[in-house]
Amino acid sequence: MRVGEVVRKTKETSIQVKINLDGSGIVNADTKIPFFDHMLNAFGKHGGFDLDVAADGDLEVDFHHTIEDIGIVMGLALEKALGDKKGIERFAYTAVPMDEAIAYAALDISGRPYLVMKGEFSEGGGLSFPPDLIEHYFYSLCTNAKITLHLTFEGRNDHHMCEALFKAFGIALKSAVRVDPKKGIPSTKGSI
Repeated sequence: MRVGEVVRKTKETSIQVKINLDGSGIVNADTKIPFFDHMLNAFGKHGGFDLDVAADGDLEVDFHHTIEDIGIVMGLALEKALGDKKGIERFAYTAVPMDEAIAYAALDISGRPYLVMKGEFSEGGGLSFPPDLIEHYFYSLCTNAKITLHLTFEGRNDHHMCEALFKAFGIALKSAVRVDPKKGIPSTKGSI
Protein backbone atom coordinates (compact mmCIF):
# COMPACT_ATOMS: atom_id res chain seq x y z
CA MET A 1 0.00 0.00 0.00
CA ARG A 2 1.29 3.46 -0.95
CA VAL A 3 0.55 5.67 2.03
CA GLY A 4 2.06 8.97 3.09
CA GLU A 5 1.42 10.61 6.44
CA VAL A 6 2.87 13.93 7.55
CA VAL A 7 2.28 16.15 10.59
CA ARG A 8 3.47 19.76 10.61
CA LYS A 9 3.09 22.21 13.49
CA THR A 10 4.05 25.88 13.42
CA LYS A 11 3.03 28.89 15.49
CA GLU A 12 0.30 29.52 12.88
CA THR A 13 -1.06 26.06 12.10
CA SER A 14 -1.20 22.40 13.04
CA ILE A 15 -1.77 20.18 9.99
CA GLN A 16 -2.01 16.41 9.65
CA VAL A 17 -2.47 14.68 6.27
CA LYS A 18 -2.64 10.99 5.46
CA ILE A 19 -3.13 9.86 1.86
CA ASN A 20 -3.51 6.33 0.54
CA LEU A 21 -2.96 6.33 -3.22
CA ASP A 22 -4.49 2.85 -3.48
CA GLY A 23 -7.64 3.66 -1.54
CA SER A 24 -11.29 3.84 -2.49
CA GLY A 25 -12.11 7.54 -2.22
CA ILE A 26 -12.92 7.75 1.48
CA VAL A 27 -12.22 11.30 2.66
CA ASN A 28 -12.27 12.83 6.14
CA ALA A 29 -11.44 16.52 5.85
CA ASP A 30 -11.68 18.88 8.81
CA THR A 31 -9.92 22.14 7.99
CA LYS A 32 -12.46 24.43 9.71
CA ILE A 33 -13.05 25.89 6.22
CA PRO A 34 -16.18 24.10 4.93
CA PHE A 35 -15.75 25.04 1.26
CA PHE A 36 -12.13 23.84 1.29
CA ASP A 37 -13.25 20.57 2.94
CA HIS A 38 -15.68 20.21 0.02
CA MET A 39 -12.80 20.69 -2.48
CA LEU A 40 -10.61 18.12 -0.70
CA ASN A 41 -13.54 15.69 -0.76
CA ALA A 42 -13.92 16.22 -4.52
CA PHE A 43 -10.17 15.61 -5.04
CA GLY A 44 -10.08 12.42 -2.95
CA LYS A 45 -13.36 10.95 -4.16
CA HIS A 46 -12.63 11.41 -7.87
CA GLY A 47 -8.98 10.42 -7.48
CA GLY A 48 -9.95 7.28 -5.57
CA PHE A 49 -7.63 8.23 -2.71
CA ASP A 50 -8.30 7.64 0.96
CA LEU A 51 -7.55 10.98 2.53
CA ASP A 52 -7.51 12.26 6.11
CA VAL A 53 -6.87 15.96 6.63
CA ALA A 54 -7.02 17.67 10.03
CA ALA A 55 -6.11 21.33 10.30
CA ASP A 56 -6.16 23.97 12.99
CA GLY A 57 -4.98 27.39 11.93
CA ASP A 58 -5.11 31.06 12.78
CA LEU A 59 -8.36 31.61 10.89
CA GLU A 60 -8.99 34.70 13.00
CA VAL A 61 -6.12 36.29 11.03
CA ASP A 62 -7.18 34.94 7.63
CA PHE A 63 -7.30 31.71 5.60
CA HIS A 64 -3.87 32.09 3.99
CA HIS A 65 -1.69 30.24 6.50
CA THR A 66 -4.08 27.31 6.83
CA ILE A 67 -4.63 26.75 3.10
CA GLU A 68 -0.93 27.24 2.31
CA ASP A 69 0.17 24.82 5.02
CA ILE A 70 -2.37 22.20 3.94
CA GLY A 71 -0.80 22.43 0.47
CA ILE A 72 2.68 22.01 1.93
CA VAL A 73 1.70 18.98 4.01
CA MET A 74 -0.41 17.43 1.23
CA GLY A 75 2.59 17.72 -1.09
CA LEU A 76 4.95 16.14 1.43
CA ALA A 77 2.49 13.29 2.11
CA LEU A 78 2.02 12.69 -1.62
CA GLU A 79 5.79 12.62 -2.21
CA LYS A 80 6.18 10.17 0.67
CA ALA A 81 3.37 7.92 -0.62
CA LEU A 82 4.97 7.78 -4.08
CA GLY A 83 8.18 6.28 -2.68
CA ASP A 84 10.72 5.42 -5.40
CA LYS A 85 8.04 5.95 -8.10
CA LYS A 86 8.92 2.64 -9.73
CA GLY A 87 6.37 1.59 -12.33
CA ILE A 88 4.16 4.68 -12.17
CA GLU A 89 2.67 6.06 -15.37
CA ARG A 90 4.14 9.47 -14.46
CA PHE A 91 2.24 11.60 -17.02
CA ALA A 92 -1.50 12.26 -17.13
CA TYR A 93 -4.02 14.67 -18.60
CA THR A 94 -7.74 15.15 -18.04
CA ALA A 95 -10.60 17.56 -18.67
CA VAL A 96 -13.51 17.91 -16.25
CA PRO A 97 -16.68 19.87 -17.03
CA MET A 98 -19.05 21.08 -14.33
CA ASP A 99 -22.08 22.78 -15.82
CA GLU A 100 -20.77 25.95 -17.54
CA ALA A 101 -17.24 25.49 -16.16
CA ILE A 102 -14.40 23.32 -17.40
CA ALA A 103 -10.97 22.55 -15.98
CA TYR A 104 -7.99 20.85 -17.57
CA ALA A 105 -5.12 19.27 -15.65
CA ALA A 106 -1.83 18.03 -17.12
CA LEU A 107 0.58 16.40 -14.70
CA ASP A 108 4.15 15.12 -14.67
CA ILE A 109 5.51 13.41 -11.57
CA SER A 110 8.95 14.57 -12.57
CA GLY A 111 10.84 15.48 -9.42
CA ARG A 112 10.77 19.06 -10.76
CA PRO A 113 8.22 21.29 -9.00
CA TYR A 114 6.34 23.72 -11.23
CA LEU A 115 2.84 25.13 -11.44
CA VAL A 116 1.18 26.90 -14.35
CA MET A 117 -2.39 28.01 -13.67
CA LYS A 118 -4.46 29.86 -16.26
CA GLY A 119 -7.96 31.14 -15.70
CA GLU A 120 -9.75 33.82 -13.73
CA PHE A 121 -12.24 33.73 -10.94
CA SER A 122 -14.91 36.44 -10.86
CA GLU A 123 -14.29 39.83 -9.29
CA GLY A 124 -16.90 39.27 -6.58
CA GLY A 125 -15.38 36.02 -5.44
CA GLY A 126 -18.27 33.76 -4.56
CA LEU A 127 -15.98 31.54 -2.47
CA SER A 128 -15.72 31.70 1.32
CA PHE A 129 -12.08 32.82 1.01
CA PRO A 130 -10.03 34.82 -1.53
CA PRO A 131 -9.79 32.78 -4.76
CA ASP A 132 -6.06 33.50 -5.18
CA LEU A 133 -5.54 31.03 -2.32
CA ILE A 134 -6.52 28.20 -4.70
CA GLU A 135 -3.45 28.91 -6.82
CA HIS A 136 -1.34 29.26 -3.68
CA TYR A 137 -2.56 25.87 -2.45
CA PHE A 138 -1.60 24.16 -5.70
CA TYR A 139 1.77 25.99 -5.76
CA SER A 140 2.57 24.79 -2.22
CA LEU A 141 1.47 21.24 -3.07
CA CYS A 142 3.52 21.09 -6.30
CA THR A 143 6.63 22.50 -4.63
CA ASN A 144 6.55 19.91 -1.86
CA ALA A 145 5.40 16.92 -3.94
CA LYS A 146 8.00 17.80 -6.59
CA ILE A 147 5.51 17.57 -9.45
CA THR A 148 4.81 19.70 -12.51
CA LEU A 149 1.15 20.66 -12.87
CA HIS A 150 -0.61 22.73 -15.52
CA LEU A 151 -4.16 23.80 -14.68
CA THR A 152 -6.45 25.73 -17.03
CA PHE A 153 -10.03 26.67 -16.28
CA GLU A 154 -12.92 28.82 -17.44
CA GLY A 155 -16.54 29.39 -16.57
CA ARG A 156 -18.80 31.87 -14.80
CA ASN A 157 -19.43 30.31 -11.40
CA ASP A 158 -16.45 30.35 -9.02
CA HIS A 159 -17.67 27.29 -7.11
CA HIS A 160 -18.00 25.27 -10.32
CA MET A 161 -14.59 26.36 -11.65
CA CYS A 162 -12.88 25.57 -8.35
CA GLU A 163 -14.57 22.20 -7.97
CA ALA A 164 -13.73 21.25 -11.57
CA LEU A 165 -10.06 22.08 -10.82
CA PHE A 166 -9.91 19.82 -7.77
CA LYS A 167 -11.70 16.99 -9.58
CA ALA A 168 -9.41 17.34 -12.62
CA PHE A 169 -6.31 17.23 -10.42
CA GLY A 170 -7.61 14.15 -8.60
CA ILE A 171 -8.42 12.28 -11.81
CA ALA A 172 -5.09 13.21 -13.45
CA LEU A 173 -3.17 12.20 -10.33
CA LYS A 174 -5.02 8.86 -10.22
CA SER A 175 -3.84 8.16 -13.78
CA ALA A 176 -0.27 9.37 -13.17
CA VAL A 177 0.26 7.21 -10.05
CA ARG A 178 -1.20 4.07 -11.66
CA VAL A 179 1.40 1.30 -11.48
CA ASP A 180 2.43 -0.94 -14.35
CA PRO A 181 4.49 -3.72 -12.72
CA LYS A 182 6.38 -4.26 -15.99
CA LYS A 183 7.71 -0.70 -15.93
CA GLY A 184 10.79 0.44 -14.08
CA ILE A 185 11.52 4.03 -13.11
CA PRO A 186 9.72 6.12 -15.79
CA SER A 187 12.70 8.26 -16.76
CA THR A 188 15.52 8.02 -19.29
CA LYS A 189 17.82 9.06 -16.41
CA GLY A 190 16.80 6.03 -14.36
CA SER A 191 15.59 8.16 -11.44
CA ILE A 192 13.05 10.83 -10.66
